[in-house]
Amino acid sequence: MSDITRGQGRRNAKLASLPIGMAGRAAAGLGKRMVGKDKDEVQQEMLEKAAEQLFAVLGELKGGAMKVGQAMSIMEAAIPDEFGEPFREALTKLQAEAPPLPASKVHKVLDQQLGTKWRERFREFSDEPAASASIGQVHKATWSDGRTVAVKVQYPGADHALKADLKTLSRMSGLLQKLSPGTDVKAMMDELIDRTEAELDYLGEADNQRAFAKAFDGDPDFVVPKVVASAPKVVVSEWLDGTRLSKIIAEGDQATRDNAAAKMATFEVSSPFRVGLLHGDPHPGNFFLMDDGRFGILDFGAVGHYPNGLPPETGPILRLARDKQYEELKELMVRTDFIRRSHADRVSAADIEAYLKPYVDPLYTESFHFTRKWMQRAAGKATDVRGDVYKTSRNLNVPKNYVMVFRVLAGCVGIAAQLEANAPYRAIMEKWVPGLAD
Repeated sequence: MSDITRGQGRRNAKLASLPIGMAGRAAAGLGKRMVGKDKDEVQQEMLEKAAEQLFAVLGELKGGAMKVGQAMSIMEAAIPDEFGEPFREALTKLQAEAPPLPASKVHKVLDQQLGTKWRERFREFSDEPAASASIGQVHKATWSDGRTVAVKVQYPGADHALKADLKTLSRMSGLLQKLSPGTDVKAMMDELIDRTEAELDYLGEADNQRAFAKAFDGDPDFVVPKVVASAPKVVVSEWLDGTRLSKIIAEGDQATRDNAAAKMATFEVSSPFRVGLLHGDPHPGNFFLMDDGRFGILDFGAVGHYPNGLPPETGPILRLARDKQYEELKELMVRTDFIRRSHADRVSAADIEAYLKPYVDPLYTESFHFTRKWMQRAAGKATDVRGDVYKTSRNLNVPKNYVMVFRVLAGCVGIAAQLEANAPYRAIMEKWVPGLAD
């Protein structure tokens, strides 16, 4: 049996340990209650242990498993309050604090990627990682010309682990198709896999970052660090100093929260028109608020290519939903394959209205107050298997070229809800999405 096969077996076993561990804790909790321990105290203890295991397993596995955890972290505002802080804290930690790779292994990667004399290219190099994430970790260093730089190093074997996780995920497409018969699940899965695999290509990521850095060079509101050097598994770029968005979520005042939400949405929605690319990984670990007020952006591995801006139907779809013209909207959704023709008779205009209302709320007013409670209500309706909204979702589709667009828009909304921000979302969308303001 190969090391990779054995390794994947261990990975699958660790993933399986999550529900097994939760079941064990439930049994232990029952025992404690039987001997008189307070029910709420037992429940809180169980949640904390489950959250610790979630972070430990997904963080240690890195690869696709941790990518799932990071995707979950974007939507943590949708977690009902009764499940409390433990899961929020565990998911937030996954944004930038995965268990680190030992220095000796980091040095080995640098030897292979930058040459055995790589130390001569740096004045200083910190062996202690400044951040660690799904497929790589970042070290702070000083480049030979005196610039402070971030050295992003891909974990050894991350490519095999990620591809194995994606293969496992792809095997679920049949089950997902049954859960959502109106969706072209294979097309969606292929798009997600293609974009996620692209994150393994650090040379491609460096080229993406160079394109963003050039387009936003000198911008008063945004900063993208310039690339200093790159290799297939290492990227060296200028260091950004600032306050992470995750800290602003936890501690920022209202004005700072409002500003961060507006800038994040503006950057994400405007980038297809300014760069021809869409930054496809909107989670708080990738954003900073600089001391000079600019918004800093990191991580350009997951990028969508939209050379002519967002797909042209985006604006008209949002406009018809905003103006509550749901009969016309249904016709457009059928023409553009958001509703497959085979399922058109199963979805009414009223169904579409009920399904889209939570997502269109921010377009109804000049400024919208995103809150966790609002997010929880929307998520609750979408996941209630007995409700009409869930039944409608089973008959809707997301065309392949929209998978990343909707993932990014959902990410912006999810983070704005974590920030509890007031943001001029409609004005931002009308400025950058053609066909919406008409």
